[in-house]
Amino acid sequence: MTEAVLPGAGEQILLAGLGNPGPQYAGNRHNVGFMVLDELAGRVGGKFKAHKSGAEILEGRLSGQRVVLAKPRSYMNLSGGPVVGAARFYKIPPAGVVVVHDELDVDFGALKMKLGGGDNGHNGLRSITKSLGTKDYYRVRFGVGRPPGRQDPADFVLKDFSTVERKELAFEIDRCADAVEALISTGLAAAQNTFHAG
Repeated sequence: MTEAVLPGAGEQILLAGLGNPGPQYAGNRHNVGFMVLDELAGRVGGKFKAHKSGAEILEGRLSGQRVVLAKPRSYMNLSGGPVVGAARFYKIPPAGVVVVHDELDVDFGALKMKLGGGDNGHNGLRSITKSLGTKDYYRVRFGVGRPPGRQDPADFVLKDFSTVERKELAFEIDRCADAVEALISTGLAAAQNTFHAG
């Protein structure tokens, strides 16, 4: 059994993508975590199934690592319950949890990865940190940029990507999925060197 590249992760890694459930939210900037998880599910080769943790779950292998893909069925601000429920069910410690989410303070399509840190006003991260009882989990941040003018950030993330952004979106989601694979197969520092913007 190969040890996961992420220190302290154990034998399985939980990849959680954040978003809001329901078709009315599907194209929103806030749902880019779900979009990346759907791309990863295609690479794993399976379909998400409802799970008692409160998340849609898919188990498989990705880049030689055993992974559990999770999309919470709760709204964004309650993401912690399903993510922690899945982590506990599969006995995955916080060091083996990777959360993919939208990030206002990163330009559209740019990626940042880190271990730990604050929630930067992101309700999904706040909920996960509270439920896990620690900030020490991995984050893959997909940039959605700042809202134009005086638009409220909360409204901005609940809108769909712009027409111009949508032309690049599939490429950027694919690249983010590549970054997640690099993180779990080569570790944080190597993945940052390859995928970090700026």
